[in-house]
Amino acid sequence: MTLKFIQELNFRLSEHPSVVYFRWSPTQSWGSTWIFLITSISAYIAVSVTLHVFLLLLRRRKPVPLGPIPALHSLAMALLSATIFAGILSSSVAEIRDTRWFWRRSKTPFQWLLCFPLGTRPSGRVFFWSYVFYLSRFLHIFRTFFTILRHPQKLPHFQIFNHSILICMSFLWLEFSQSFQVLAILSMTLVFATVYGYRFATDVGLQKSSRFPLVMLCQIILVVTNLGWHVGVLVLHFLKGGCNGMGAWVFNTVLNSFVLLLVLNFYVKKCLSERDFAASGVEGKAAASEISYKLLTSSDRL
Repeated sequence: MTLKFIQELNFRLSEHPSVVYFRWSPTQSWGSTWIFLITSISAYIAVSVTLHVFLLLLRRRKPVPLGPIPALHSLAMALLSATIFAGILSSSVAEIRDTRWFWRRSKTPFQWLLCFPLGTRPSGRVFFWSYVFYLSRFLHIFRTFFTILRHPQKLPHFQIFNHSILICMSFLWLEFSQSFQVLAILSMTLVFATVYGYRFATDVGLQKSSRFPLVMLCQIILVVTNLGWHVGVLVLHFLKGGCNGMGAWVFNTVLNSFVLLLVLNFYVKKCLSERDFAASGVEGKAAASEISYKLLTSSDRL
């Protein structure tokens, strides 16, 4: 029974016709046009700002009660992330098995995960799960609305920026068949499944300790890991005759470097604010509160 279940699960994840014969194209994939990308990000920013302004006009200062909605969202994100992780892992194994004859003299399987051969098309198993990851970013952005409702007086600029960039980044992975996206998605979905599972446990009362240090630690690990993948792509690009999607790679490198600097900057400020609080009392407490809010919204990138 267990073996049969595993075989059926593997078929659903990597051998189903909709997975094997997936193709990223405007006629076959919802949300695959540049117009859709620009419109959806613009609408997301507009709704976020409108919601914030509406709460300001109501002079709302206390958090808006959300009930079980954040917990259900965390559960959905955790399950979806775990599914994408399992799907792209299984599909990568199958893809390496089926295409290794084509590139095995020039690359190892790990090098293939980092550096797609030039001319790679956005079709097949791994791009199916990359597409699912892209669609999941639209579920992810609801974290912004929760943050605005919980903090009516402040607009989470950094969080809005991050979520917008993540949508754009996952779109570019597909549009340009960018190298290293498999490892990036594996890293992200593993972290997302962990963080959102922990958030769900906290929201329903199964976990009493603070979730903030775990979220920040996961974000730092994720950004540093992604920078490592970027360096690997750069090395292989010059040593192995080129990697596919290097234009999108440049954009991702700038993004991850920028986010890493912001996260480290916020983390250092938090440490300094806690030290100042111990020394200066009320003023230090206000500074610590401000930095904690910034760190909270930056950690909601996950």
